[in-house]
Amino acid sequence: MIQADPPLADAGMHGPRISVPIRPPTCQPWSGVRRRLAIRLDALGDVLMTGPALRALRARAPEEHLALLVSSTGAPAARLLPEVDEVIVYDPPWMPSPLPARDPSADLAMIDELRGRRFDGAAIFTVHSQSPLPAAMLAHLAGIPRRLAHAADNPYGLLTDWVPDPERDGPVRHEVRRQLDLLAAVSVPADEDHLSLRVPADSVVAMRERLERLGLEPGEGFVVVHPGASAASRRYPPERFGAVVRAIVKDLGLRVIVTGSAAEAPLVMAVRRAAGVPVVRLAGRLSFADFSALLALTPLVVTNNTAAAHVAAAVATPVVVVYAMTNVQHTPWRVPSRVVVAEVPCRGCRRSVCPLGHHACLTSIEPGDVVAAVADLASEVGLVATTAVGRDPRMKPAEVGVG
Repeated sequence: MIQADPPLADAGMHGPRISVPIRPPTCQPWSGVRRRLAIRLDALGDVLMTGPALRALRARAPEEHLALLVSSTGAPAARLLPEVDEVIVYDPPWMPSPLPARDPSADLAMIDELRGRRFDGAAIFTVHSQSPLPAAMLAHLAGIPRRLAHAADNPYGLLTDWVPDPERDGPVRHEVRRQLDLLAAVSVPADEDHLSLRVPADSVVAMRERLERLGLEPGEGFVVVHPGASAASRRYPPERFGAVVRAIVKDLGLRVIVTGSAAEAPLVMAVRRAAGVPVVRLAGRLSFADFSALLALTPLVVTNNTAAAHVAAAVATPVVVVYAMTNVQHTPWRVPSRVVVAEVPCRGCRRSVCPLGHHACLTSIEPGDVVAAVADLASEVGLVATTAVGRDPRMKPAEVGVG
């Protein structure tokens, strides 16, 4: 285990400054913890990257149980994780949320709800820049006797199992590995560490039928391009994505489906117009389950550093990522991939909006670099071009266009 150096304690304004060791970290095996609560209050991609840790934490006996406490943003992914017995949705005041601020009664109600479920232990999963202590307080007030987390500062009684965080100044591990290492501290081993999703069968059937209507064969001759991302600092410019799409169609001979949320419809339109070639657009037309089914049936995905890259990894679909260097620990995990990056001095800034205004970590990447990565990965996985480039007569006018 990596341990942080103990900080100095100040004896007061008029007393001597002395070195006082903090409480030594102690972590005991979770062998007797039967009813387990995992807490991951981040976005979709973070929830997906916690999947291997949840699998390690997963109940293995009839009397054992695993619940996952997630935000409304991460809930769609949480509901498709095969390792989880139940999903509890909670938008806490210490995390960003699209919802308006709520009355504190909602927080008190969640404490009561968790207390009533009588959990034996809570594992709190966070990125290196987050404090686990608000979630630890929630679990403490709910009477959960074992509370595990990485913490940069002394948590005192809020954590019973404290793993000093070696990443307080920046990530040194992939996000998946960070969470597995946390569980290893309480002797919870991981047999394997791939991402996973339980894609609903009806979504797969519906998506197969939809692709057939579009003249597309699952796993053959097309690419999904997902140009959006929750943070502006991680979005490759739409005119450059358009150039990538144009080359994929004209030079590689592959059809393109462009996806995005309803809010990203203008972005998808901008990419389509910049491309100047026929594409299928599905912005705002897919639930998360449908989107997961689409990526499971897609031979290759091109996206930013965003949840789509982790969905692709979870359904074992090869992925090319135009990777902003804001967060360096989120590369595709255990899936054939190409990560297109530009090294910049400001790497690892962790900002949602470029503080310098130049977006150099993305604007330094030429569309040709991305297309070369697509061509290379397509060759590796045996993706073959379509025989004809252009609009298939079976494609619906509402889903295809140049304008």
